This record gives sequence, structure tokens and C-alpha cells, in this order.
Amino acid sequence: MIDTLVLALPLGIIVYALSGGEWLDFSQVERSIAFAQNGETMHALQSSKATQMKWEMVFELLMAGVIIFFWKRWAGATPGKRMLGIHVVDMKTRQAINNKQAIIRYIGYIASTLILLMGFIMVAFRKDKRALHDLMAETVVIYK
Repeated sequence: MIDTLVLALPLGIIVYALSGGEWLDFSQVERSIAFAQNGETMHALQSSKATQMKWEMVFELLMAGVIIFFWKRWAGATPGKRMLGIHVVDMKTRQAINNKQAIIRYIGYIASTLILLMGFIMVAFRKDKRALHDLMAETVVIYK
């Protein structure tokens, strides 16, 4: 939640401004939601404009870059993790994660979010407290 406020929200505002309002066209989002609620998933996906998808990709790539930058600069911590005194490390060596793990972990964030946040919720049911993105990247979050 801290990283959403500190990183994603400001970056989202910047991308929205750069897109001239084309990213997150709220009337288009409402139409897509209506299609999805009526079970018309393909119509929901097809109704998204190509320009919206372009700006979504810009946002995701910028977010990935920012998060990976912080992971590398602060030994596996984003601003939110740093405030909480935790960081991400390699599961086996307990050393800093490499670029491959950082990229896989970020992609895993997307996967963890897609199915009603189940990739995050699974932490509550796992003894090792690892989320889907941790399993994918072979990482673990530890207290510093």
C-alpha cells in the first residue's frame, strides 16, 4: 500500500497527463466493465482502445523500471519495504536478487493481481509466507 501511494500513484498521474487523458478513459472503462459483468469477456477486451493499451504498457514498463531500480539500489527494498524494515532476497543464498529475478518478480506481481489478488492472499495460507511472485522468482521477503 505504501508503494502504491509513493510510487504508482505519482507515476500514474504522470502517464495519465502524458496521454492527454487517453489512458484510463473512464467512459471506456465503464463500457468494458459492463461487458465483463454480462459475461462478454471478449467484447470487454476488444472494446479497449489500442491507445489505452499503449499507455498501459508505458505505465507498466515505467513501474517495472522504478521498482527494479529501488530493489537494486536499496538491496531488495522499495520505499514501502524500506519503511517496514523488510527486503527481497534470493531464496537459497539470502543475497541480493539478480536482474532476472527482479524482472520475473515484477511480472509475478501482475500474475498475483490478476485472479482477485490470490497471488498475494496465498501468503496467509503458506507456512513460508511466500507469494506467487516470490515462488516464480525464487525470492523471499525477510526482515533486515
